[in-house]
Amino acid sequence: MSFDLDHTLARRYDSAGNAKVDYAALLSLALPLMVNSAIQSILNLTDTWFISRLSSDATAAMAGIYWPMLCFILFFGGVSFAVQTFASQFMGAGRYRRAAKSAWSGIYAAISTIPIFVALAFLGPFFIQHLPLSEPIQAMAVSYWIPRLLISAPLGTVITALNSFFSSVNAVRYTLIVSIVTAVANVPFNQYFMFNCHYGVAGSAYGTIAAQVVGLALAVVLFLGPKMRERFSTHLTYRRIDILPNWRLGIPMGFGMTADLIGLALFQLILVSISAIAGAATQIIMMLSSLSYMPGIGIAIAGTTFVGRSIGAHQGEWTRYIGQRIIFLCVGFMGVIGILIGLLSPIILPFFISAQDPNGPALLSLMSTLVWIAAAYQFFDGVNLGSAFCLRGAEDATVPAIITAFASFGVWIPLTFLVSSAAVPILGISFIKGLGYGAVGGWWTTFLYTGLLGSGLYWRWRTVSRRF
Repeated sequence: MSFDLDHTLARRYDSAGNAKVDYAALLSLALPLMVNSAIQSILNLTDTWFISRLSSDATAAMAGIYWPMLCFILFFGGVSFAVQTFASQFMGAGRYRRAAKSAWSGIYAAISTIPIFVALAFLGPFFIQHLPLSEPIQAMAVSYWIPRLLISAPLGTVITALNSFFSSVNAVRYTLIVSIVTAVANVPFNQYFMFNCHYGVAGSAYGTIAAQVVGLALAVVLFLGPKMRERFSTHLTYRRIDILPNWRLGIPMGFGMTADLIGLALFQLILVSISAIAGAATQIIMMLSSLSYMPGIGIAIAGTTFVGRSIGAHQGEWTRYIGQRIIFLCVGFMGVIGILIGLLSPIILPFFISAQDPNGPALLSLMSTLVWIAAAYQFFDGVNLGSAFCLRGAEDATVPAIITAFASFGVWIPLTFLVSSAAVPILGISFIKGLGYGAVGGWWTTFLYTGLLGSGLYWRWRTVSRRF
């Protein structure tokens, strides 16, 4: 671990003495985070694959509650994401004990969410019984919901607090190790609880919990290990903790992520309601887009760290400079990946179509159009991610959350409904009719949404960065 100030700020000097971005130092943090984001996707896919082995009803049970459950976890789990901001700022200031103290604050903040998750767990049956699901599927959904909210959510929030600390203090490889071990452990635990113990859908939740316990134990060992104790005194900084800053910053962070996620869920629901082909094409293109989005998150998270460190070091001009470069890096990376997916789509897309599917040609034709719209909006999504995460490093989350909520609920979803719906009166109002552009129209509204959101967040970044 290097604790040199210039390395910490990803800064080097050219022969003329001008400060430049040290991309080697930047990528040494960003690349493991990019891999870590991919591993999180694999972890979710593992649960889905095991549940799909039970039955289609089991998969439907998970699908019916996955989005609302994830929204609750992200919203209240935001108290742990705030650790990265505070730890990065203290790291840049060279106040290593305070950085460790921010990790302990995040741990205690995560523990303080337990009563909320307990309440949400036991309110689950009342919520699920109002979903348009059959009684057997509702029963399976409840068996998955309760352990995931009751035990898994608090465990995951604590792990996030520790990983956020590691990502802030030049120990990002610890984050990667914890994620890899958790993902690998998830496989045998799912097999054991679901099939050996015959717990069914609930067994998947228990398997995830067991894997998280292993991951948390490893994270604690690393956090209290000799290297961390020597530099950060992690074993001595657990007293006089203040969790209120984590709640003040973390909840707006969680709200911003939740607003975007709810918008995505409603967008997919609208297109599924139009036709099965529109829904299937949307799901496949979204999955392909994640090849750009998930690594982009890794770069953006690095933005939180380097902006936070630069602020902590009172390097205002460098804060603006490194933030801009990271935003541009997000845009360039995600844009290039989007174009590559579009260029390779004639080869890739046929793999997602069954030869026996009579709707195959129509599905392929629609996806061939949507993939280029998705490629185009990757540039704006890069601006969105880069700006949002750099703003996190500057402790600015409330205004970005408001911008996201407005763009999602005030523009994206109503416009998608209007543009995509058939040319008939909407909600019984004769003078308001759908435009009938179907999935293609809906995806163009997504392009507009990402453009509006990216522009709004970049404006906010430019405004805030002038104060440094």
